[in-house]
Amino acid sequence: MAKKVVKKTVKKSAAKKHTVKKAAAKKVQKKVVAKKTVKKAGNKNTAAKKETRPIRKAVKAISTRKIKSAKVPVEVKFEDIVESRNKAIAKIKGYGKRDLEHFRQIIMEKRDEIIEQLQNLKEQMLDPTTGEYINENSPYSLHMAEQGTDAMEREKTFLYAQRENKFLGYLEDALKRIDAGTYGICIECIDEPQHLCETCPLIPKERLEAVPHSQHCLPIKQRQEKK
Repeated sequence: MAKKVVKKTVKKSAAKKHTVKKAAAKKVQKKVVAKKTVKKAGNKNTAAKKETRPIRKAVKAISTRKIKSAKVPVEVKFEDIVESRNKAIAKIKGYGKRDLEHFRQIIMEKRDEIIEQLQNLKEQMLDPTTGEYINENSPYSLHMAEQGTDAMEREKTFLYAQRENKFLGYLEDALKRIDAGTYGICIECIDEPQHLCETCPLIPKERLEAVPHSQHCLPIKQRQEKK
């Protein structure tokens, strides 16, 4: 009887060992599964972070670009431009007094001619009896054809007078530049001489004698006309 009891106890202990192994196996399986789930969660988080980071960078880049492009324009005052231009002109050695007087005489002669022409044009456009400008209702033009030709002539006279009056203003400005000592300086070569003519930044004498009101040398004027 004693031998049988021993065998039974051994079997029970062996059975217990099997259960321990199974439990251990189950625990190991659970741990492995838990690790896998943790890794997956970590991958999802990192993927989410990777997706959100470039969006933030793009938003920052867009915002910085907008800020850079939206610069407040600096207001440049007209007085500052004139002051800087006058300082640049003061550094340029202009024509001497003898040359300036020579140009003054040329301008004065042209000025007197323009004034005389404007006076003649004014007399042509005035009615001698009334002292008013002649229009299409004038009694001097009774026929329709004559009225048409008179209107065309008056328009031509008016346009010519307008052009001569504008030229007179240019001559007056040239006289002011002579008084200021800045006459004959090419305005495009004040800040940065272009060296397109031998006398740069001064306009050559030959051009000033032909076009006394000019403020550009011939190469600069030709370049402007091509644009």
